[in-house]
Amino acid sequence: MQTNTTKQKLDDGETVYGAFFRTPDTSLIELQGYLGWDFLVLDGEHGTLQPRDVEDQCRACELRGITPIARATTNEQSIILRFMDTGVQGALIPFVNTADDAERAVQSIKYQPRGKRGLAGIRAADFGRTQSLGDYVKQANEETLVIAQIETTEGLANLDAIVQTPDVDIIFIGPNDLANSLGHPGNIPHPDVQAAMDKIAAATLNAGKILGLMIYNSEGARQWRDKGARFISVPFESIMTAAVTNFLDEAKQ
Repeated sequence: MQTNTTKQKLDDGETVYGAFFRTPDTSLIELQGYLGWDFLVLDGEHGTLQPRDVEDQCRACELRGITPIARATTNEQSIILRFMDTGVQGALIPFVNTADDAERAVQSIKYQPRGKRGLAGIRAADFGRTQSLGDYVKQANEETLVIAQIETTEGLANLDAIVQTPDVDIIFIGPNDLANSLGHPGNIPHPDVQAAMDKIAAATLNAGKILGLMIYNSEGARQWRDKGARFISVPFESIMTAAVTNFLDEAKQ
């Protein structure tokens, strides 16, 4: 099992940057390794990715030392297990609405004694070829990131309890679903949405947790970094759209 360099950087107080990918193209993932990302979120919630796709994408990430993280389809132990066994070094769990949801996520990602993740000689454990499974369990529990996504009014109502959950590393703001849950679909700049995001940020930082979120451009990244966010991500489609649009605008002048 490789060292989780993103977790290492976060533990050292650094800010990390990554992108969300939801298509199964492995060559595109490999290319990202040359571009400077700290991590990639392989999105099993809002895309077509299956554990088999994620396993291949993990191999591509590992070529250049990028941290692969899976966004699981849902907060179910059997589903999270299949993503974790591919070799990802953490999981982002959607719709964490209560402290019980957060605790269930931790227990699905961690092995005993902290969690209930099932153990086998799978790819994440180097197929049991490089170390004993006992040593692997200890290392995996130290290296894997637990990321709880808050994106509903219910999550806001239970915010203080969620952020106190032991072994949740990152509280992640999901702005699109949060805006939708607040009755402002597609309107992230709405004052209600911005106030809710600021509330999540304050509670997260006060609890000593790492604040993460999805932004859509470099301006948003700088703004939220200044607010204390240290796990900053962007949809790959946003990066691609900006680059293509800028190229065509400039080329046609």
